[in-house]
Amino acid sequence: MAADGVHREMSVAAEALLAALDGEQRSLASRPFADEAARRWIEYRPRARPGVCIADLDRTARKATYRLLATALSPAAYAQAMAIIALEEVLDRKESWTRGRHSNDYWVTVFGEPGRDTPWGWRFEGHHISVTMTVVDGVVSPAPIFLGANPHRVGYAGGTVLRPLAAEEDLARALLEAMARPDRLAAIVADEAPEDIHTATHRSAGKPLEPRGVAASRLGPGARAALDRLVTLYLDRLPPELAGREYARIASGEQWFAWEGPTRPGGRHYYRVQGEDLLIEYDNTTDDGNHSHTVLRRPHGDFGGDVLSTHRATDHA
Repeated sequence: MAADGVHREMSVAAEALLAALDGEQRSLASRPFADEAARRWIEYRPRARPGVCIADLDRTARKATYRLLATALSPAAYAQAMAIIALEEVLDRKESWTRGRHSNDYWVTVFGEPGRDTPWGWRFEGHHISVTMTVVDGVVSPAPIFLGANPHRVGYAGGTVLRPLAAEEDLARALLEAMARPDRLAAIVADEAPEDIHTATHRSAGKPLEPRGVAASRLGPGARAALDRLVTLYLDRLPPELAGREYARIASGEQWFAWEGPTRPGGRHYYRVQGEDLLIEYDNTTDDGNHSHTVLRRPHGDFGGDVLSTHRATDHA
């Protein structure tokens, strides 16, 4: 694979972040790339995690952290991430300030040495956000990317004030509406939604799930176009260069769409899209359908599995 231009921007941003940290902060933020336990990690619940917390950083280092995060996300996805972070304060108020949630409770970690010829990567993570990027031989492997929202929707007088993951729900419902009845019946694989996305915080997205639902090749033109829009929405979380490469990679393969739970708006529901090396999951299954989780994963490429395999094969050769 040819080197990405994005990796240079990431390298510069990661180096600027590390330079902005003091000695203790840098020891927390910087981990060896070979630390598999810390590197192959996804945790979107409010839990302890590796890295340095941005609450402990000064203004310069905190801004450097956000600039690094922005290298991995499109402008739209970056706006979603910022809204999700702000929702921590909304959720804290909703819970009567009992859990001490804070919009600075997010962590950043850099694995390896950015800008060198050796593999390196980084992660930005906290409640309802986990973004992992791996860079090998100048190629960026962009997964997993988790975005969630609690509350999923903030309303006023029958309208919506804030709904960061609106399109993720609306495009899936539009896909169901576009399906012929037999295809819709095949797509709905369970009457009740699961408690969470099926892959949850598993470090491997490949083992727990088998494709279910309706195959894309079975859909009519309108429904197939609706499925393409849904998949594109998730790939467009990435900068254009990465999104285009990811779309080209999956375009020729089969994809499956599955829905679990009732289809009426406001109820607890779940869906996923699966391909050979693509997994999209969405759920809105707690707080009476007002608490959503979404993730873009690659069963064979999570945490740089694809680029590391290529690197090892080339190095061995």
